[in-house]
Amino acid sequence: MLWLYLHFPHLLLDHIQRNQEAAGALVVVDDSGQAVTQACATAQALGVEVGMRLKTALGLAPDLHIMQANPKQEAWLLEDQARWLYHYAAHITLAPPDGLWAEVSSLQKLYGGLPAIWQTVEQALTERQLTAWIAIGHTPLTARLLALTGKGECTDDKRHIMTALGTLPLQAAGFDKKSCTRLQRLGLCTLDDVFALPAPELARRLSPELLSTVQKIQGTRADPKTPWQPPHTFRHRADFIQEVEHTQGLLFSLQRILAELEEDLCWRQQDTDTLLLSLQHRHREPTRLRIRTTGPEHRAEVFLKLIRLKLDQQPLSAPVTALTFTVKRFTGRAAPTGQDLLGETQDLNEAWHTLISRLQARLGDQALKQLAPSEDHRPECAWSANAVRKPTKQRATESAPFPHRPLWLLKGPEPLTQTPSHWLSGPERISSGWWDGQRVHRDYYIAQLPGGELAWVFRDHQDGWFIHGWFG
Repeated sequence: MLWLYLHFPHLLLDHIQRNQEAAGALVVVDDSGQAVTQACATAQALGVEVGMRLKTALGLAPDLHIMQANPKQEAWLLEDQARWLYHYAAHITLAPPDGLWAEVSSLQKLYGGLPAIWQTVEQALTERQLTAWIAIGHTPLTARLLALTGKGECTDDKRHIMTALGTLPLQAAGFDKKSCTRLQRLGLCTLDDVFALPAPELARRLSPELLSTVQKIQGTRADPKTPWQPPHTFRHRADFIQEVEHTQGLLFSLQRILAELEEDLCWRQQDTDTLLLSLQHRHREPTRLRIRTTGPEHRAEVFLKLIRLKLDQQPLSAPVTALTFTVKRFTGRAAPTGQDLLGETQDLNEAWHTLISRLQARLGDQALKQLAPSEDHRPECAWSANAVRKPTKQRATESAPFPHRPLWLLKGPEPLTQTPSHWLSGPERISSGWWDGQRVHRDYYIAQLPGGELAWVFRDHQDGWFIHGWFG
């Protein structure tokens, strides 16, 4: 069995730099805030090194940006890397805080060989602007040790792999300091020296824990890895070293996040209609935005336009230090519709969803109404304004022809002050509303007034004449 291991030497640093185009000299310090654990290229050019005390680093780079390591955030970042790697490999195991295993023996036939797998992973890392040291081994620990030391190669030659592994010093093999000192006193300095010992001698000279580690490296003891399963959510976080004061500054991170969301939705063969965006502030409660589409969607460009409109409608109340983007609601992907010769879709639902989603993002969810017919013969009660709904295809049915109605219905009937010059149709009697105390009893006509206007007029039960609408 072959295992591929990815070691991310500065995962948090890559995460910060991906979210801001120019952050300057940047370092990550440990939990105590005293020592540098990760340093960007700009900081290294100023003389800052990993392991250096923070006071010394600030002396070399006074404008240094500092980010303190957060175990919870590092765990989330590692899981985020496992999510995209899961698109390429089914058996993935997390190695906190900065590593991933992927079983690749079963993938060689699918990808066309080990070099193709290696190239696919490297290309994905480049697209995501991530730095990772990759190695392949016949056991999980072999792959991990080679990756940690940067000696990984794209090969399945076990002899070549063990030769590279055997040159590693004992400290690089993960042996504790006390065990290394004891073995070095016996003249053992590399893993090759340890491997050369006979099994009985190895068991006598090493502790049970150390013996177990050596046997797992050699493959003589089982080292099963529990497969990781991705959560049924999509969650991304972007942290900003320099606070973002304008909505335009959020779009750089959102473009990348939405592109990964589109990739994830296409891989899942699913859509979504709800996006949750939380903006973190330094001294205020987070700003929470809910972006809804009128129908299932997966395209990043559509989501970005809706978020732009939402942010234009609701400006930032305070500078933003981080944003969290979450999708929890997924729907099945609808079957693709037909297209014409120019590649245009023949279904108008997509255009409808896009238009309504943009209007709701700009004006608000309750600002748009949709007219719908009501089962009432009274003209002023024959329609209602409801929330916008998804258009549905209705089956055509045979029914009696509807009577002619004006496009412009007045808010209420107005007295008819002119005698019509021509009577074009009528009477049409409407007698209704007895059940709600607003009964009407009218005879409607279509009439032409002396000025040439076409009016919808009626006579009530008291022989009064009124205008109720105009025809265009």
